[in-house]
Amino acid sequence: MSQTLQDPPRALSRREWLMSDRPQSRLQARLGRAYMTWRRFSANRLAVAGLCIIVLLVLLAIFADVLAPHSPVIGDLGGARLLPPGTEGYLLGTDDQGRDILSRLLHGSRLTLLVIILVAIIAAPIGLLVGAISGYAGGWVDAVLMRITDIFLAFPKLVLALAFVAAMGPGIENAILAIAITSWPPYARIARAETLSVRNSDYIAAVRLMGASPLRVVLRHVMPMCVSSLIVRVTLDMAGIILTAAGLGFLGLGAQPPLPEWGAMIASGRRFILDQWWVATMPGVAILIVSLGFNLLGDGLRDALDPRESGQ
Repeated sequence: MSQTLQDPPRALSRREWLMSDRPQSRLQARLGRAYMTWRRFSANRLAVAGLCIIVLLVLLAIFADVLAPHSPVIGDLGGARLLPPGTEGYLLGTDDQGRDILSRLLHGSRLTLLVIILVAIIAAPIGLLVGAISGYAGGWVDAVLMRITDIFLAFPKLVLALAFVAAMGPGIENAILAIAITSWPPYARIARAETLSVRNSDYIAAVRLMGASPLRVVLRHVMPMCVSSLIVRVTLDMAGIILTAAGLGFLGLGAQPPLPEWGAMIASGRRFILDQWWVATMPGVAILIVSLGFNLLGDGLRDALDPRESGQ
């Protein structure tokens, strides 16, 4: 009984320790910031719903081999071609090659995550580095880097990605590279704006007085200040990345058959859209749900990482 009575105060003191405005260590300060960020994020139900969608996508991709009832690339032309949903054990129906659409969607989630992760790994650091150097250096360096950025921003992302893929050749690897090449300019703009707001601050001046080189100042002190804004923008851009990859796949320049890429699945099913609607509709719904999840997650992260946006 006494142990039960002591539990609430112990939990309360733990919360107070996390929310303390005078942290005693770096660990306490970091945990406190993370706790407050999570509280702001979890207060947004739509953001939590978006997070659940993304977590579900990751789990489906990890366990696709276990969850998929059939092979994603081998079909049954003789007895399972264009079957409607719910027929003969095919929950979402089959395509024109007799392949199970559900199995192809589950395995296609791996390709979707692969595109998202690789594009973020390639494009975000490039944009962050270009923007931080441009904003910190100023002068002709800033002018040259920003004009290059403007050239990339002058073209629609899908059109520019089409040009790069057409030059390099179709394939999922070239599609990922093309999307990454066309995705970094917005990140550079954000990083430059953040850098301009902090480069003349007192702590940056103190670092310079201690003898730090410009490169060290940019890498160790300026770029970390831009990360939170960049994370929000990358998360919001995930939906656009998915749609661009699906567009390239739809045009036959992305993942090549028999890979179960969602855009390519829509392209192969558009011939049957009037009679066998499920062939193109199911991957389209999958793209819609995942894109919505990333948008909701990005909105929640924006409010959580920048309380001024949420009015807090």
